Amino acid sequence: MVLQPLDDPVKEAQLARMKRRATGLLVLATAIFIAAHLLLPRYPWLAWVQAAAEAAMVGGVADWFAVTALFKHPLGIPIPHTAIIAARKDQIGRALGNFVQKHFLSREVVAQKLDSLQVAEQLARWLTVPENSRTVARYAAAGLATGVRSLRDDDVQQLLDEMLLERVRSTRVAPLIGRLLSVITEDDRHQELLNEAIRLLSRAVAENQDTIRASIERESPWWVPDMVDEKIHQKIVTGLDRTLAEIRDDPHHPLRIRFDEALHRFIDRLHHSPEVQARAEVIKLEILDADAVRRFSAAVWQQAKDALIRYAENPDVFSPTAIERGLVTLGEAAVADPRMLERADAAIADVAVSVVDRYQGEVGQLIAQTVAGWDPAVTSQRIELAIGKDLQFIRINGTLVGGLVGLLIYLVTKVI
Repeated sequence: MVLQPLDDPVKEAQLARMKRRATGLLVLATAIFIAAHLLLPRYPWLAWVQAAAEAAMVGGVADWFAVTALFKHPLGIPIPHTAIIAARKDQIGRALGNFVQKHFLSREVVAQKLDSLQVAEQLARWLTVPENSRTVARYAAAGLATGVRSLRDDDVQQLLDEMLLERVRSTRVAPLIGRLLSVITEDDRHQELLNEAIRLLSRAVAENQDTIRASIERESPWWVPDMVDEKIHQKIVTGLDRTLAEIRDDPHHPLRIRFDEALHRFIDRLHHSPEVQARAEVIKLEILDADAVRRFSAAVWQQAKDALIRYAENPDVFSPTAIERGLVTLGEAAVADPRMLERADAAIADVAVSVVDRYQGEVGQLIAQTVAGWDPAVTSQRIELAIGKDLQFIRINGTLVGGLVGLLIYLVTKVI
């Protein structure tokens, strides 16, 4: 990475102004020293001023050297152990990386910070606001729409075949159907299905009498009179209606009992008969291998893809209200359940700590490698612009404190 010089006129002006102040104070101390030295024979009391000014000069020059030596060679002279930042840039980068890794990316720091933030509760409360959930829903839907644009239909079809169809192929279907039918037969719910089937048959008989009559006429010999065909038709229709009504109205009708027994036998065979289970597997594979199933899965994907793309092109028309309602409900449920929030916080902390444990070393190395790739002169310039203004106070303080210390030393010498 090539680090470009920082073009920040404001910081450059502030740094230049502080340098002028610090240098001006040093020049003032020098002028006072020269004036006091020249006038000392006439005014002996100026010895106090001269001592203070002399010490101020020493302190100011020493701190000027120290501050300047951080960023460059003082007066351009390559004195050893100067231009420290440029010379020790790589070591500084490694030290900075280790510091961040140990003090910012440690397990304890991350876990403690996440615990104090209560991320799950804040997120849940934020989701309960409809506007926020609507925003998330829109972004989620738009993101999905953008994602499906980049997917190839053939790849998705292959994924469906591998993930869904293969999962179905590996699942034994007979016991699964048996459990489903066992659930249906609880509390005689299967009799309700039989009642519905009887109603459908009664309606079919009533609505298709002409078809029944035509079938009878087609199958009867030519020499049978139409009146006989009509009688046969009436007998068949009446018999069907009467039988269906008896089954419908009698909960203990023999046909209901036979239906119940046959269904339970079938469920038992689904669970325990190897022949039935093998036949069910064969039928399952025949269905899965049929072209119609593949066309169906392709059509489902294409419809879902088209719907998402239509939403991406016109989100105001296709509002993701279902996603929005789900997010609001999730937020409200989480806020009302402290245990859920606690588990969510624990899960978030576990994920964050795992990421930190895995990548904290890489972060430290990234910082060190990034700093190592910087140009030394540009690095010094950037750091000086960032902290140089404050470092100039060291020069100012050094000049003032040096003057006070010089005055104190002169006082001590006089007393002694």
